[in-house]
Amino acid sequence: MSERKILILGGTGEGMALATALAARPDCHVISSLAGRVANPKLPPGEVRIGGFGGPLGLADYLRANGIAAIIDATHPFARRMGWNAAEAAVQAGVKLLRFARPAWVPQSGDRWIEVDDWDGAVAVLQQDAKRVFLALGRQELAPFTVLKDIAFVIRSVEAPDAGLAFAQAEVVLARGPFKFEDEHALLQSRAIDHLVCKNSGGSATDGKLQAARELGITVVMQRRPARPDVPQVSNIDAALAWVQSL
Repeated sequence: MSERKILILGGTGEGMALATALAARPDCHVISSLAGRVANPKLPPGEVRIGGFGGPLGLADYLRANGIAAIIDATHPFARRMGWNAAEAAVQAGVKLLRFARPAWVPQSGDRWIEVDDWDGAVAVLQQDAKRVFLALGRQELAPFTVLKDIAFVIRSVEAPDAGLAFAQAEVVLARGPFKFEDEHALLQSRAIDHLVCKNSGGSATDGKLQAARELGITVVMQRRPARPDVPQVSNIDAALAWVQSL
């Protein structure tokens, strides 16, 4: 079988695992594309490119110019623009597309979730009765919460927030997952957190905070996943590998 070029739109654990598996196969040439939002990303095996494509037209041009046989969209569930760009580019270039996404979290017995569509909705929820809030968000999404001057925040992020963000009360915790339940429980309890704010990212690497919130009776303000294009989708690596095998 001749070598096929597979473009993985990555930046997630799923993308890393898939690139690792495909890079070991002699019939695949793997190219992982990372957005470049993290200064020192962990690089997957195989070829890596960092940065955008210039929208769906730029991505379609890249697919044609590089002889890409298929795209696997393994971007974060909230990378909404990239998902739509990939779907449009795949059609334009006549390339097959697969969405590889971790399952969303669903509330369990004992959970106290309030689901919102955006961070303005989350701010409205916190204004009601929140006192000490844990923000488990990327640094680019913190600005809407700076209007809440009477709330003490604990902010966890991979990289330090922008210095210009004017939080009245904030502790910054720099860390990268996965996070153990025991550590999450200790963090939330030691800071007397009453509300936790996060996205419905899904997966097991960061769900320890939800388990801890459940046990501690903490309210979780959860942003719903955005709409994604209707394309073939799998949620585990074996199914993704089977799809590649079928090309």
